Amino acid sequence: MTLNEIAKKMCAKGKGILAADESTGTIAKRFKSINVENIEKNRLNFRQTLFNSSAMKDFIGGVILFDETIRQKTTLGPSIPELISKHGAVPGIKVDKGAKPLAGSSDETVTEGLDSLRERLKEYYDLGARFTKWRAVYKISNKFPSVQSIKSNAHALARYAALVQEAKMVPIVEPEVLMDGSHNIDKCYQVTTNVLNECYNELEIHKVDLNGTVLKPNMIISGSECKDKSSAEEIAKKTLDCLKKNVPAEVPGIAFLSGGQSEIESSKNLNEINKINDTNFLITFSYGRGLQASALKEFGKNQENTENIQKAFNHRAKMNGLSSKGEWSEELEKEFAA
Repeated sequence: MTLNEIAKKMCAKGKGILAADESTGTIAKRFKSINVENIEKNRLNFRQTLFNSSAMKDFIGGVILFDETIRQKTTLGPSIPELISKHGAVPGIKVDKGAKPLAGSSDETVTEGLDSLRERLKEYYDLGARFTKWRAVYKISNKFPSVQSIKSNAHALARYAALVQEAKMVPIVEPEVLMDGSHNIDKCYQVTTNVLNECYNELEIHKVDLNGTVLKPNMIISGSECKDKSSAEEIAKKTLDCLKKNVPAEVPGIAFLSGGQSEIESSKNLNEINKINDTNFLITFSYGRGLQASALKEFGKNQENTENIQKAFNHRAKMNGLSSKGEWSEELEKEFAA
């Protein structure tokens, strides 16, 4: 398959991407909230339960994995990448080494992991990965994000994407403008515009073929502490407008992160965007919490109750699948939940 075909398969109509790439530290926090011990056996059990659910075939186009997970063999027989491929989804891998303090700018970060990336990509390809993910993080405040943060993260994202395409994989480019803060929706629009512009400038400089990429952006949304909350319609209108103005038409797929929204909010907002989507972009989800929160609760109640864990996951995957076509509704949410 060409990179463009892989990108389109990941974001196919009615399907989206499961972000199951929590680092060992992040999943430790999730497991702590449900009183589950953070050991490899439990991490494998939770993930393979999701990857073997019926929703994988119908609503999931790709799965982002963590380094530990892509190397694991399931207790069901196949390796994790084989299990994902068996259900028709594309296995992918998070390759960045996390956001580290940005020298010269207090409180901001730059994502690291370019050292020896070329060698790691070859190994991941051999393990079955066909796409990758790299996340850059931007804060909004009175003085942030700085030009330095916007430029250095865009440069790193572009160098990463060029290496990934050289290794015959699709790069997910994830510039995340965080929801933390008291900023309003217009401030988010303005900052996201600056971030996307700089990212696409750098991707062009580094000769990245945009046809073989997927963008994973934030929605245009007011800060979590903002008193003035926007309606789903306003979020959709401003988000689509920002994408049309700042994302080149060659990009085949845009898969939103849930970024602190609840499961229902992230489905509702994605649905509103797709109801008015008059572009050629395949607009879908790349959710972690937005797909897994309910399943995680069920896992906490009883790790052996595969049926209930998968039921919770299947429901959320189906709801987001509908949202990626603009066909979700609160009535369907209740009907299927019942």
